[in-house]
Formats: sequence, structure tokens, C-alpha cells
Amino acid sequence: MLGSKSKQFQQHRAVCLEDFVPQKNFYRQLEANLDLNFIHTLVAEHYSSRGRPSIDPIVFFKLQLIMFFEDIRSERHLMEMVNLNLAHRWYLGYMACQSFSASLNTSSNCVVRQG
Repeated sequence: MLGSKSKQFQQHRAVCLEDFVPQKNFYRQLEANLDLNFIHTLVAEHYSSRGRPSIDPIVFFKLQLIMFFEDIRSERHLMEMVNLNLAHRWYLGYMACQSFSASLNTSSNCVVRQG
């Protein structure tokens, strides 16, 4: 008999990315071995105390690392991958149900931050 599956999505708030990203995942290893906390100190003087809050500089740097390691050539493709890949979301510190802005323009951030 031919079976069929209908799509029925329900929101589950008790989803934890820790359960879906294997312990031996590359990004878990990277997080455990690469301490990026120095970045806040390094870039703090370039940020204003007023205005709209920026993306966390560590998240921005991690996005650049994902682009490098995954050989991603465009920011649009990067945003698609981050929205789809649970390991990327875990590495960046975003929960599965959290919105990760596809309109984030990393190029302009790069130009402003790096001159």
C-alpha cells in the first residue's frame, strides 16, 4: 500500500541545538580550541556609545570563518547556509527558533571596520 506523509508543523519551544550538533562536529572543536574573546577588547574603541546596536563583533568574525571553511563566496549564500545548518547556528550562538537576519550586510561592516 502506498503511504503518504502530510506536512504538519507545530512549534516546539523545547528544542535544544546541543542535542542536534554532534560532539565531534568541526564547529564544536573550533569553539573549544579558538578563544575569540579578545575581539571585543580589540575593536571596542571603533564603536560609538550611541546609536543602533551592532552585530556582535565575535559573531561577525565567526561568520567570516564559516565563509572561509565552507568555501562560501557570497554573503547571500552565507545567510542561507547559516539559516539551514544547525551546526552553524550553534557556533554563532543562535537558537533554532531565533531569527538570523538575511538582510545583514557583512560587506559594508567589513569596509567600515577594516578601512
